[in-house]
Amino acid sequence: QEIQLRTELNFLKSQIQPHFFFNTLNNLYALTLEKSDVAPSVVLKLSDIMQYVLYEASEPKIRLYNEINYIQSYIDLERLRYGDRTETNTEIIGDINEIEVPSLLFSPFIENCFKHGVNEDGEVFISFENVDDKYLIFKVKNSFEELNKTPKKQGIGVKNVLRRLELLFKNDYKYTTTIKDNTYNVELKIPI
Repeated sequence: QEIQLRTELNFLKSQIQPHFFFNTLNNLYALTLEKSDVAPSVVLKLSDIMQYVLYEASEPKIRLYNEINYIQSYIDLERLRYGDRTETNTEIIGDINEIEVPSLLFSPFIENCFKHGVNEDGEVFISFENVDDKYLIFKVKNSFEELNKTPKKQGIGVKNVLRRLELLFKNDYKYTTTIKDNTYNVELKIPI
């Protein structure tokens, strides 16, 4: 059972990586069509991200600090695409120095902010909170225009994260999403 669990977890995580690269390559393709001057910077940033995914994120758990740096690199990549039209803020509440988390757990939610939410102008707010060294609460909010919202085919990123959460934490996690005032909100609470 343990081998089967590890195999499924590795399979789910391995699907997230190509999902991210597919999204990023689509963004890069759009920039090259526009003959954008930022395309070379995107290639360099993508190289840094690939190094993280290939060498550091291969471990089952990783320091939260490193995962946040990875997320920031992804945001930097998106900011090259959107420029100053998109405002992003990341907040850390409490001491996170010793916290380890499953690698690549949060990135699909961040990717979705840009893929399905933020358009020309928008905001993304991310927070990580250490609650009494027992739980980590991850929140991400992004603005979007409900008028332009159309049903989209659900991708594999979030589905895989939810399955990983089931396998890793059974019933000891909480995942909620809400939409309010043109803001899409995700909250995830996992044990430390």
